[in-house]
Amino acid sequence: MKWTDERVELLKKLWADGLLSASQIAAELGGISRNSVIGKVHRLGLSGRPRAPRKPRRRPALGRPAGGLRRKPERIAGKPKKLAPGALWKPGRLLHSLGFRSAWR
Repeated sequence: MKWTDERVELLKKLWADGLLSASQIAAELGGISRNSVIGKVHRLGLSGRPRAPRKPRRRPALGRPAGGLRRKPERIAGKPKKLAPGALWKPGRLLHSLGFRSAWR
């Protein structure tokens, strides 16, 4: 459907009221998508609407790292093994050859 003057006026009114979302406005107008409503609002230069209040973010508990619990690689006791020259490209082999034990192995 095309944007008629009546539909544009209704869009302006519904957008200014701020009670309906873009998809609800599209359903109210009928025959257009949410993206076409957003595009028309942008082309008309209508102001943005205030967002609904969000829940406050939870702070991480004290004494615990923010990124989660991570273990450092453990050192393997003893002398590291000599690897063949082509074996270093394999995942995890380089760290293993340097004496580290990966959490994935």
